[in-house]
Amino acid sequence: MIICIDVGNTNIKYAIFDGDALRFSYRVATDLKKTSDEYGAQLIGMLGFNRISPKEIRGGIFSSVVPSLDYTIEHMLGVYLGISPMQLAPGLKTGLNIKAENAREVGADRIVNNVAAIRKYGCGKPMIVVDFGTATTFNVLNADYEFIGGVIAPGIKGSLDSLVNGTAKLPRVEIEAPKSVIAKNTVTNMQAGIVFGFAGLVEYIVKKIKKELKSEDALTIATGGFSETISKETSCIDLVDKMLTLNGLKYLYDLNCSEETT
Repeated sequence: MIICIDVGNTNIKYAIFDGDALRFSYRVATDLKKTSDEYGAQLIGMLGFNRISPKEIRGGIFSSVVPSLDYTIEHMLGVYLGISPMQLAPGLKTGLNIKAENAREVGADRIVNNVAAIRKYGCGKPMIVVDFGTATTFNVLNADYEFIGGVIAPGIKGSLDSLVNGTAKLPRVEIEAPKSVIAKNTVTNMQAGIVFGFAGLVEYIVKKIKKELKSEDALTIATGGFSETISKETSCIDLVDKMLTLNGLKYLYDLNCSEETT
């Protein structure tokens, strides 16, 4: 078995794979104040709950957009699982041809999502990978599956937090679509603005990307925490895959293990 970990700004996602089969996955809040022991205790508890011994985990890989947690996660895996994990960083083979002006600026999460999309859904036409995370990112792959650029927009939860924290009377609400865009109370007014507003943002940006690509049939894939919520309100998303990042990490682990043995 191997462990794959995606360290994001808001959540840390874990997945345990037995061969190609997913045994279980879970997420915890990203907390810069937590120690490797605290993260380790959570991990050991989840392994025990799923009846998996730490000794069964033979390897691991993690990607991170929070550099200050890199050592914490690496140390935690060494102490509690006895493994030295791979990290998605310069030098790790990905197979992704990055055409950005500075490849080192491209976030680890974007690289993994692109690799996973190509591996799982590549069908000879351009792809747009939309990740609804702390930021909303649009990743563009041309017909040759080169990463040619994209868009970074505000995230849904961050936008809601800004709205609530910047006003005196607006409450914190659940992020879900109301029955009507013409809302009748404060809560549904806010829900309409967030959900339908982001659906409109996605529609417009995807439309502009397809126009520049000259490819109206580009495949649009959504991932991330709010991907299902937004995809229900727009016709431009072809499919939703909330496990895209973790499956991409599994593929990169296998790819680099095979490189080491050749």
